[in-house]
Amino acid sequence: MENPDVRHVTDSRVLAALAHPLRRRLMDVLKVYGPSTVGLLAERTGQAPANVSHHLKVLAAAELVDEAPELARDRRERWWRLRTRAVRWSHTDFDGDPAARAVADAASSLNLDRHVALVRAWYAAAEDAHAAWGDGPFSTDRWLHLTPEELAELSREVIELFARWAERPDDGRERRPVFLFAHGVPGQP
Repeated sequence: MENPDVRHVTDSRVLAALAHPLRRRLMDVLKVYGPSTVGLLAERTGQAPANVSHHLKVLAAAELVDEAPELARDRRERWWRLRTRAVRWSHTDFDGDPAARAVADAASSLNLDRHVALVRAWYAAAEDAHAAWGDGPFSTDRWLHLTPEELAELSREVIELFARWAERPDDGRERRPVFLFAHGVPGQP
């Protein structure tokens, strides 16, 4: 069953819009903090408001974000929100077009760079930042022997597990953003 809050991207122009570090980061900020103004996004990313505004327009043209005019207090204030909570794509959707496949590869590479940079930033943080989290932060890896169908099943299970944790009800405890990622790809040790 398809999740209506996950957009399956099959258009390389949408992936091209995603394949930019600031646009990828803006999507993350909107995912973590919800609808935001250009000013709030600029503050959270350390970018100039004009730069953020430009990149939001690119994301809007790709139908990845929408304006949220009902949140504005006046006509000058512009709020933005994600259209869906997540996007996915399959490289097989782009196999018939070498240019589109190159865009999909670039988007995947940028995603991996972003994931690794977030983990590296955590390890580079000061020790006092680590103390509050105790034994929570982790890394794990495994070499498995799987068929393509088993890898697809594992993928669904991991995505469902992440979704279950992301969608649990608010119980009033203070929670801070935690980045979690997993990759499962065929490879050789």
